[in-house]
Amino acid sequence: MSKYLREVSGQEFNSPHLHRKLFKRTFVNNGIRAKQVRVIDESGKNLGVLNLEEALHIARERNLDLIQVTEKLDVPVCKIMDYGKYQYLEKKQERKSAKKQKGGEMKGIKLSFNISPHDMETRVKQAEKFLKEGNKVRIEMRLRGREKALQDFAREKTNKFKEMLSALVEFKVERGLKKEARGLTMIISKK
Repeated sequence: MSKYLREVSGQEFNSPHLHRKLFKRTFVNNGIRAKQVRVIDESGKNLGVLNLEEALHIARERNLDLIQVTEKLDVPVCKIMDYGKYQYLEKKQERKSAKKQKGGEMKGIKLSFNISPHDMETRVKQAEKFLKEGNKVRIEMRLRGREKALQDFAREKTNKFKEMLSALVEFKVERGLKKEARGLTMIISKK
């Protein structure tokens, strides 16, 4: 078995190039390949461009690690800091950016063919809440059996839903009312 064989989400692969693309590798201390590096110390002060040996010597004097921060530069930037702390900060940054990306999800609201006026109001308030959070809303009206023959009535119900919602919040229709196998769907988002 090759030393590059890894298991990623249940699939095995045997390519060192694919491995590099999937996992960001951080070069530390003697793993840094560049001959010269731009060094930033633990307080954030720029020490300038140094030979790798000098930078490693400074890092060892301070009982810290030399960590390569950027890759695609002629003179890579390296920081002098504790490697464990660096990993912690990187994971913290990833979690923070993942939280920011969360807004803009697709939320779904299902309307039935014989929906009561009060239930319609409840669904309108729910859609209003989703739109104010910045999410897209997929409105779905399920049609079963003989209901499929009465699509005009179903379209009237969805139009009534749109009218009630437009009184509360402004929105734009991203995908108009579309007939699908199980009924009618429409996607709306905030203006």
